[in-house]
Amino acid sequence: MAVLEIKKAGDKVLKEQCSAVARIDRKIKQLLDDMAETMYDADGVGLAAPQVGVSLKIIVIDVGNGIIELINPIIVEKEGEEKGTEGCLSIPGIYGEVERSSKVVVEGLNRNGKKERIIGTGLLARALQHEMDHLDGVLFIDRAQTICKR
Repeated sequence: MAVLEIKKAGDKVLKEQCSAVARIDRKIKQLLDDMAETMYDADGVGLAAPQVGVSLKIIVIDVGNGIIELINPIIVEKEGEEKGTEGCLSIPGIYGEVERSSKVVVEGLNRNGKKERIIGTGLLARALQHEMDHLDGVLFIDRAQTICKR
């Protein structure tokens, strides 16, 4: 495993629409491992592939309940709304208030190609939506109602 460079705001890969993963092979599994190590090393709760320079639909998340790896994730249900503070490993020192769905149901593939269904509320719902936005080239500052530096 390796800690990868996290791309910062202004890098064009962060604004690109990502491509679906066509085949889960050894390289994709290695990328998942490296993304997890990078996320943990940076004390993050989520990381999307474009944040490490790879324009593919892959996210990793750990809000304290263990690693979630999703390939080609899609939101299939949304419920409610809530405002919360977000930051991003690609935009260090900047935080903002972002309106998100309070509950989401996300489907995607795990590293073995098996379909996964994740029901997220609270921080998990927010992290899923935040990381999936990266796959569409959207940063939290694009959605933030207020922005501040810390």
